[in-house]
Amino acid sequence: MAHEIDCWKCGASLAALSLPFGRIERCKACGADLHCCKQCAHYDRSAWQQCREQSVEEVREKDRANFCDHFKPVAGRFAGADPTVDAARAALESLFGKS
Repeated sequence: MAHEIDCWKCGASLAALSLPFGRIERCKACGADLHCCKQCAHYDRSAWQQCREQSVEEVREKDRANFCDHFKPVAGRFAGADPTVDAARAALESLFGKS
């Protein structure tokens, strides 16, 4: 079955992989775990335990493979670089005299 899912971490196409992703499936481009919260349709940073599915056990490491039965891979998770992180890093480097 064809799909248009990209890696949550690097944005690489995962179209060559069949669904559903297995627990040990990794992105061939960056090595990120794919059966993880950050690749799931239920992942929501503003929700309790960062998941919209209310009957799940808490997963602490959202970017690591897990055994969640509610996992549903979704397209559009890659957000690119976080500008706030880049700005904070630049401010720290200027503070400590690094260029």
